[in-house]
Amino acid sequence: MGAPILFSTIEVTRQVFYRSSLSYAIVNLKPIVPGHVLVIPNRPVSRLTELTTPELTSLITSVKDVGSVIERVYSGDALTVACQDGKAAGQSIPHVHFHILPRKFKGDFFSGRNDDIYPALEEAEESLPRDLQSVEQVKHSRLRVDADDKRETRTMDDMEKEAIWLRTFFKERDSAA
Repeated sequence: MGAPILFSTIEVTRQVFYRSSLSYAIVNLKPIVPGHVLVIPNRPVSRLTELTTPELTSLITSVKDVGSVIERVYSGDALTVACQDGKAAGQSIPHVHFHILPRKFKGDFFSGRNDDIYPALEEAEESLPRDLQSVEQVKHSRLRVDADDKRETRTMDDMEKEAIWLRTFFKERDSAA
């Protein structure tokens, strides 16, 4: 296997399920909804304006390709696609990334109150680990979306199983990780 894949300073190699020449996608440590994934450029830059045109093109194409698969395999009716571009916008990891969340008309935790997903997304960003040691420290912490919904931080094994499963949907497209 090649060099480890880093999301800022956090190794995410086992979470990767999609690769293009300039970007990749990972399953999420603390998903807000089932199928919540991240799409990330290979080069760690903190702002969209720091990406080259080819990097940005690859990133947006990856968002489109990954989003279409995630929506289908998680039986979504739509997607929430979000990028917090800079610390003041709620970005906690200084590496550009897009959140892709499959959404449903019925059965979605946020059905009927769609905008509530944005504060939950910001809260999820704030609780992410900043380095490799912190990943182990948050393993047993919880993500609070609201007072009635607590989500477990997933184990590396759980994330790897999901990534392996998701890779199967990209093999036919020659984009497998």
